[in-house]
Amino acid sequence: MERPGRPDPEVLTAFGVAGAVPDPLPGGRGLTWRAGDVVLRPHGDPAEAVWKADVLTRLGHTPEFRTPRPVVTQDGGWLHGGWEASTWVDGATDESRASDVIRAGTAFHRALADLQRPAFLDTTDDPWSRADRMVWGETPLPNDPMLAELAAAFRPVEAPAQVIHGDLLGNVLFAADAPPAVFDWAPYWRPAGLGAAIAAVDAVCWHGVPLDELGPLGVEVPEWSQLLVRALAFRIATLVLLGAWDEPAVDHHRAVVTAVTAAP
Repeated sequence: MERPGRPDPEVLTAFGVAGAVPDPLPGGRGLTWRAGDVVLRPHGDPAEAVWKADVLTRLGHTPEFRTPRPVVTQDGGWLHGGWEASTWVDGATDESRASDVIRAGTAFHRALADLQRPAFLDTTDDPWSRADRMVWGETPLPNDPMLAELAAAFRPVEAPAQVIHGDLLGNVLFAADAPPAVFDWAPYWRPAGLGAAIAAVDAVCWHGVPLDELGPLGVEVPEWSQLLVRALAFRIATLVLLGAWDEPAVDHHRAVVTAVTAAP
């Protein structure tokens, strides 16, 4: 597949890296580039991009997590020509370290706990946001037997909602001499433990983490069993909406669905 166009010289100048040669970065759906010590990517909804930059630029780091800092443009904004930028952070992702990802995500969520619900969540419209609304009863789920099995196990969740990161597992960088770095923030307004549950489900379904570790990964998360059911339904509903829910995918998820629906 052809990679999208790289940031042009005007964009590089706007973010203070004029003359740098952008190098493509792995991941990020092929959209992310490094120019010097700056990482650039096309932004989505401008309201969401500006809101996240405003939050991340003042978010306090702790020994448990850090984040890349947004890079301001030369005219004092966060966006230019369809692009946003952040500082380069050393480290590497490791999806096998699900427990460490969850610990970093939990610390990140603690730091976000006092944020108000951002208005852009009302209008976000993509397969992930639509699947999220389905799983939490705001719109109907697709007609699918496995989703119906999961929905039959839904119970009320009492934990309060807050802003969370809904895609943690592949978006935490580990380095030997620094706290884990949480990046590529996908914001949702749900119980904080849902971020951990999605990471756990992703680790088991796609990264070889043993099925029996779904329990120990969440021992300190309230309503863990119910959040796992919602997390798995969210991922499956997204696959349905993306047109990627076929027989191999059904077979791939069957054992995990059985496990989460059998949990008390």
